[in-house]
Amino acid sequence: MSRIAVLIVAAGKGERSGRAKPKQFEVLQGKSMLTRSVAAFGGLPPQSTLIRVVIGPGQDALYAAALPDGAASITGGARRQDSVRLGLEALAAETPDFVLIHDAARPLVSRRVIANVVRALEAGASGAVPMLAVADTLRRQDGDGWTTLPRDNLYRAQTPQGFRFADILAAHRAHAARDVTDDVEIAALAGIKVEAVAGDETNLKVTTEKDFTLAEILLGGNTVTAMGFDAHRFSPGDHVWLCGVKIPHDHGLTGHSDADAGLHALTDAVLGCIGAGDIGQHFPPGDERWRGAPSWKFLDHAARLVAEKGGRILHCDVTLICERPKIGPHREAMRARIAGILGLGIGEVSVKATTTEGMGYTGRGEGLAAQAVATVRLSGDAI
Repeated sequence: MSRIAVLIVAAGKGERSGRAKPKQFEVLQGKSMLTRSVAAFGGLPPQSTLIRVVIGPGQDALYAAALPDGAASITGGARRQDSVRLGLEALAAETPDFVLIHDAARPLVSRRVIANVVRALEAGASGAVPMLAVADTLRRQDGDGWTTLPRDNLYRAQTPQGFRFADILAAHRAHAARDVTDDVEIAALAGIKVEAVAGDETNLKVTTEKDFTLAEILLGGNTVTAMGFDAHRFSPGDHVWLCGVKIPHDHGLTGHSDADAGLHALTDAVLGCIGAGDIGQHFPPGDERWRGAPSWKFLDHAARLVAEKGGRILHCDVTLICERPKIGPHREAMRARIAGILGLGIGEVSVKATTTEGMGYTGRGEGLAAQAVATVRLSGDAI
């Protein structure tokens, strides 16, 4: 059986993406692009496959967060081709037969495309690259005018690009000074014949914010909405906690924790989106560990469970039902607090208030209530 090395190139800065961190470490439906790229090669025989990742200087913490159980990373260079060469040098001692070089920015590569490359190598090809014929009309700007280019024999190259290991290592060593766009160009400089295999339109290279959106759509999944409700009785005290904000009041609220009805209702709504029961199952009211506990811990726990399932909270809406205290002066602080707990933008959080016009227990001032709605996007991996 052939020994295959997989070299995932993840050393770029991803500056064109406009994201806060290098794009390969950004999350698509609960998993980083790098995590998804590595997982795509899981269909190769594990007993004969070696996967290594090349990262940029100073990206060790990001790598550890994305792949906590991953193999030791390889530090890359200033250019992509430098990173590939350094990765190949690190693999040389393993003497693999073939190497598949893949960009972490292509997290949706299918196992079919990977298999196409491997089959070509095992059939005797010196190199193999997934290709797609150009379908769009191409025009080149010439001064103030445009020239239409013939599309015949024009193709888009993708990754992984596969080679006989010894050949591509020698090619990178021999042409390290040249500026190239991919490994097929290095191979051509060394006289290595590369065969085209079928690529896939979904194997897109994520570069811009629009690419992130398209990748999310291609991953599929489902959008789920769930509701939560909670109520607490007023008791002697001088403040209440609502939606994570401490509000001075002539009463307190009775509860085992801090009795934050807003966060309790929202926690149940978030848990409901993933079918994870209710707040009482996770934090039993008879458990002394939670006596007086701040309710943000409950909401944070629910959010973590969503992330573990590959989901992403999109929006939440809380309605507080009470005659008093007045919610309006504290509304923006509540929105900001919830946004901070869930890692959302403040525009993705709504807090409203209403009364029951003097009716019922809230109208009589015996207590207050809250209801909440949460919307979660679950990835195709989680459903």
